[in-house]
Amino acid sequence: MTKQLKFGFVLHGVGAGWGDWRYETAVTDASVNFNFYKEQAQLAEQGRFEFLFVADSVSINARSSPHYLNRFEPLTILSGLAAVTSKIGLVGTVTVSYSEPYTVARQFASLDHISGGRAGWNVVTSWLDGSARNYSREEHYAHDVRYRLAAEHLCVVQGLWDSWEDDALVRDKASGQFFEPGKLHSLDHKGEFFQVAGPLNIQRSKQGQPVIFQAGASESGKTFAAQSADAIFFHADTLEEAQAYYRDVKTRVAAAGRQPEQVSLLPGIRPIVGRTAEEAESKYQAAASLVPIENALAALARPFNDHDFSSYPLDAPFPELGDLGRNSQQAASDHIKQVAQEKGWTLRQVALWHASPKRTFVGTAEQVADEIQRWFDNEGADGFNFFEALPNTSLKDFVELVVPILQARGIYRKDYEADTFRGNLGLPVPVNRYTKHRQVAELNAPKTEAAEAELVEA
Repeated sequence: MTKQLKFGFVLHGVGAGWGDWRYETAVTDASVNFNFYKEQAQLAEQGRFEFLFVADSVSINARSSPHYLNRFEPLTILSGLAAVTSKIGLVGTVTVSYSEPYTVARQFASLDHISGGRAGWNVVTSWLDGSARNYSREEHYAHDVRYRLAAEHLCVVQGLWDSWEDDALVRDKASGQFFEPGKLHSLDHKGEFFQVAGPLNIQRSKQGQPVIFQAGASESGKTFAAQSADAIFFHADTLEEAQAYYRDVKTRVAAAGRQPEQVSLLPGIRPIVGRTAEEAESKYQAAASLVPIENALAALARPFNDHDFSSYPLDAPFPELGDLGRNSQQAASDHIKQVAQEKGWTLRQVALWHASPKRTFVGTAEQVADEIQRWFDNEGADGFNFFEALPNTSLKDFVELVVPILQARGIYRKDYEADTFRGNLGLPVPVNRYTKHRQVAELNAPKTEAAEAELVEA
């Protein structure tokens, strides 16, 4: 089958920015409004999107964006949306820095069953140091420690997901046997960060295990993502930037002994679509107007651990920040510093560049479809993670105007191929590790004389 685009839709309530909630179509309580999310989820499913995505963090302050100040916890809202959708994947962010593997394994396994095999976990390491103070810690984990912890946490969760072999629960009323004891397994993990006995108290779903997402941008982050993730989020402003990341990470995937074509790389985009070029430009200007300089400074602060930029002169050169940002969003903060230095921009210019919508995917439906296909055909993306540029507007425009064009070109599905998330991503169901070990052992076991005689006779 021809390679197909994959789209995710970010459920961002009142919007990703600081001023989005003021747009005329925005629902001002959208981030805690189930009916709003239900309508968006069903519209994305109508548009044959691969998955819904709920981002998260576990720390806020007075400078946080309106959506982050007041919103649903990811697995709670996704469990609700599982009941009002039937095909679309359900991906939620849960931090490994401040969660226990056993709890995370239970939560995602439960979502996987509730949804009929449509769960996905975006594995993150929290980077705002305020998170530590919400979880009884004095200090946040250092950057290198976070990825060691993440690797161990994920390993434990995936081990727990295999606690029950697929045929372990026999549920035989006549004999009274509920399960086969030899097919229930303890993990007995003892590592640097976690000691977890197991087994998990819920069986595997029909997709085997939830799909793993990651957003590696630093060197250690990209390596971790390449070794572990089924899909990877990333940021790129241009096709050239996207191609460089794509080549780098696909090479790392292959080096990890995995199939590069089975790992989807998905840059984030904020399309703005008009029926005419003039309408698209008008919508772009409306989106840009939602980013006054005070909002741009707040957005700029995020990768720098919510650093307060308001004390610096706006029209002086971008300030010298030293190592600030290295222990928060390392790759993003390093990139901002690099761009500021290379272009010789002021703080005002850097903030507005960082926070304002980009023009890459702005235009008529044909123009936006052309740009999407250009990235897809030229190894810049396997698909895209869609953020609304204009709340409660952009998704409707895209589904109505752009999706039919991509479908007509044969690069985007007209219907879902399967009823599980893995099935629609083209990923195999992972074989239970204990079942696999048993099969290998049986294959390599010395054959008895009777068995050999049977083989000869056959």
